[in-house]
Amino acid sequence: MHYSSVKSAVLSGLRVVKINVEADINTKSVAQDWEIVGLGDTSVKESRKRVMSAIKNSGFGIPHGRITINLAPGDVKKEGALLDLPIAIAILMAAGKINSDGKWFLIGELGLDGSVRKINGALPIMLEKDDSATAVVPMDNQMELSLVNMPNTYAVDSLVDAVKLIEGEKFPPIEKAILRERRTYDVDFSEVHGQEVAKRALEIAAAGFHNVLMKGPPGSGKTMLARRLPTIMPPMSEKEIIESTKIYSAAGMLDGSPITQRPFRSPHHSASTASIVGGGAKAKPGEVTLAHNGVLFMDEMPEFKRDVLEALRQPLEDGVVTVSRVKESHTYPARFLLIGAQNPCMCGWYGVEDGVHHCTCSISEIIRYNKKISGPIADRMDIFVNVPHVDYDQYASMKDAEPSKKILERVMNAVEIQFKRSGKQNGKLTAKEVKRFCALGDAEEAFFKAAAKKLGLSGRTMEKTLKVARTIADLAGEEKISTAHLAEALQYRKKEEIFV
Repeated sequence: MHYSSVKSAVLSGLRVVKINVEADINTKSVAQDWEIVGLGDTSVKESRKRVMSAIKNSGFGIPHGRITINLAPGDVKKEGALLDLPIAIAILMAAGKINSDGKWFLIGELGLDGSVRKINGALPIMLEKDDSATAVVPMDNQMELSLVNMPNTYAVDSLVDAVKLIEGEKFPPIEKAILRERRTYDVDFSEVHGQEVAKRALEIAAAGFHNVLMKGPPGSGKTMLARRLPTIMPPMSEKEIIESTKIYSAAGMLDGSPITQRPFRSPHHSASTASIVGGGAKAKPGEVTLAHNGVLFMDEMPEFKRDVLEALRQPLEDGVVTVSRVKESHTYPARFLLIGAQNPCMCGWYGVEDGVHHCTCSISEIIRYNKKISGPIADRMDIFVNVPHVDYDQYASMKDAEPSKKILERVMNAVEIQFKRSGKQNGKLTAKEVKRFCALGDAEEAFFKAAAKKLGLSGRTMEKTLKVARTIADLAGEEKISTAHLAEALQYRKKEEIFV
């Protein structure tokens, strides 16, 4: 037999493209030559040298004749080195060095010595595998693949072992692991002195998945508070762990272990639009996708480029982001909790009256600085909170601040109430669900109507206020939203005297 084929796949964004790897050997050809066709990129074309050395150094010998490798379908671009292993196996089958009638699905990069190396995107690829095929994957990808049940899937660390497996030698299959959350935070809310209002705001945010914008002078604790937010967020569900692990696997940012702790991404304010929302030459996922199911912290938010901030509209509204390029378009998940932080002005000391620090900005500069966060973006924030300067007396008085574990207990109770009621956290409710689950009594309706008119709330802002009020009621264990819950939620709306 001089022809063979095996199954494989490549990633296009997070979309899996199934590939049929075909090998044909013309033994009548005098020339010893190779050719790979099927629209492969540079790394695919270079596989010729890796595969040739791996076959030779594994003791199989290079087949004589002209070898043609076809990667079908031929009109889809293939990227990466993960096709090395299926190409090598297809060649050995065509050369008659492997005897097997089975249906095989293979992924893996080959070293020159015949070792099978870890690849990016193994989890999303294997989730799309045909269950009827027997899969062979790199040993170093075994841990991430154990997240889900994958029948007939085996891990190998060399081309020799792959051949032995295909020829019938027994290997242990990959077994599904028991998922356990890895809460290994080295920070805690007990370390934050003062800032009780900001702590309360972040507790509400964690319980209901509400976006927050914190404003305060340098050193007031904005970054400190934000970095401790994941410690009071609910543990990730199995579905969320798989989603986040898929993203980090495809992005090549997985250290071997699955993502069991909510992501916390904190890009620098000089970051480009492509790095935040995704893009570049290969339309890779950006920070909003890497923060999926977790927190995106934007420190010094007004310092981010305007086009970067405006690009957050779609993910904040829809929970996804679409990255379009000339030849391709990818839609990535991007459901994250946005925490923004900013100073009150460029110098940072506007509104601080401690006799030491003095604002050096003009009124026009203060207004211009605060307007860098546009109305549409500000409208998508659920909670606005002032983080004031902490003096020595406040700092020294906080000896026994409440730990994250205690706050998490209240958050978990509120989250449990929300999932029983609607199957999701309040911040993710649709407009239709807000009407259903955030209904007000007559007295509460009259209060909210008067407040909305006085504050000039938009339709989106009114919805967000009701969602926050619903979360406040859930934290209190109350079935109905009261006037007190609405009043507290309204206190977290943008105020002109604080947010110029």
